[in-house]
Amino acid sequence: MQDTIFHAFIDKVVAVLQESPDMLGLAVAGSWITQEMDDYSDLDLVLVSKTKLSTDPNQMKSVAQHFGNLLSAFTGEHVGEPRVLICLYGNPLLHVDIKFLTPDEFYQRVEDPVVVWERDGILTEIIEQTTSAWPHPDYQWIEDRFWVWIHYATLKIGRGELTETADFLAFLRMVVLGPFLHIKNGNQPRGVRKVETKLPTTDFEALSETVGCLNKQSLVVALKKAIDIYEQARNALFDSSVRRNHEAEIEVKKYLEKIDKQL
Repeated sequence: MQDTIFHAFIDKVVAVLQESPDMLGLAVAGSWITQEMDDYSDLDLVLVSKTKLSTDPNQMKSVAQHFGNLLSAFTGEHVGEPRVLICLYGNPLLHVDIKFLTPDEFYQRVEDPVVVWERDGILTEIIEQTTSAWPHPDYQWIEDRFWVWIHYATLKIGRGELTETADFLAFLRMVVLGPFLHIKNGNQPRGVRKVETKLPTTDFEALSETVGCLNKQSLVVALKKAIDIYEQARNALFDSSVRRNHEAEIEVKKYLEKIDKQL
């Protein structure tokens, strides 16, 4: 049923775009590429036009309004992508992310979307001429910060800021642990997206142990597990060019043990 809804919406969008000579192509990204769409999926569209529309949110919304009953829409600065308009359509209720690009911007891609409509083969030609690349984490950037982050979390546990610590562990999973485990297993480093199905059971269970309860002892255990995952992944992924901060590592581990003993 949901698959029919997705196709019907895409057909409506294509029909609208075909009427405007400024519109050059439409592609579908995300789970559509791997045919993993289900009843809980949103729709990720890439709309390519001659005119750069992403500099004006009102223009973006004006275009999106022609595709259906637009209930709400806002740009994606909170996820670092202001060129994306995040839309909620009604009748049927559907979440649709629309990325507004020009042909020049389409050259830089994290993945190759499925082209569903284009003029003169423009999107297909760009895809054939270039290579997409999902951004990987900067290992040195993370190593330079990791032990400071662990010390920060230990301080919060010691003070009793338990919710703050739990939120920080979620940050570590999103920015460090999830991406590292994905890379180790040959996946795109997409935070914690689909770790339940994309990671081997042992890795997922290990990651699950970093979700602590709101008490000091549980959060210390979770923080130690985060360190274990980081060190194992670091040994698997880092080459000799990444400088390890051994002194900070030793001192922070000592401090964490001190706090643990106090509990």
